[in-house]
Amino acid sequence: MTRIRGSTLGALLLLLVPGAASAQTPDSVPDWAFAASAYSYLLPDAPSYVQPTATADRGTLHLEARYNYEAIHAASAWAGYNLGAEGTLALAFTPIIGGVAGSMTGVGLGYEGSLSWKRLELYSEGEYVIDTEDSSGSFFYNWSQLTYSPAAWVNFGLLTQRTRTYDTDRDIQRGPFLGFTYKELSLTTFVLNPDDASATVIIGLDIEF
Repeated sequence: MTRIRGSTLGALLLLLVPGAASAQTPDSVPDWAFAASAYSYLLPDAPSYVQPTATADRGTLHLEARYNYEAIHAASAWAGYNLGAEGTLALAFTPIIGGVAGSMTGVGLGYEGSLSWKRLELYSEGEYVIDTEDSSGSFFYNWSQLTYSPAAWVNFGLLTQRTRTYDTDRDIQRGPFLGFTYKELSLTTFVLNPDDASATVIIGLDIEF
């Protein structure tokens, strides 16, 4: 999951529309932006695991690869189109389409988006994956968090998660988190279901470059 902060359409236009490529000057072509994350899930009743994600963005084009997101030992690849609006209330939204292979095989449609106002940010990512081998395995995954950043180096808030990657008694898990940032590196600890006898702890490491 790419949670703490991402078309093929633009790339296709450059290839298919005559003169589109020549209209791009070196100064007008946006640079690539890369990010990676590794989220360690410390589960009370199951083996712990790591969920890595890598993203690459260039203008409107968004590319993403995930592992252990839809299922343990399953990999997924996604492409999307970046949209956004800046201002006092900033909006970013990326519809995505992708495929899953490995321990699960399927196709999916999803989104990633954020709404920011001053020091508050609402972030959400979701995907509906159709299991092409077993229709009962089709599922809507979601990770949403509300973040408050009193300073550039610290943030905290509330998280909700809906997943089938591991067994849980709750359809929607929730809990607080606390994160710290130094330059392009962020470290965040999430505690899901803190009112349970044994909570799920997630330690997330994010980097942008």
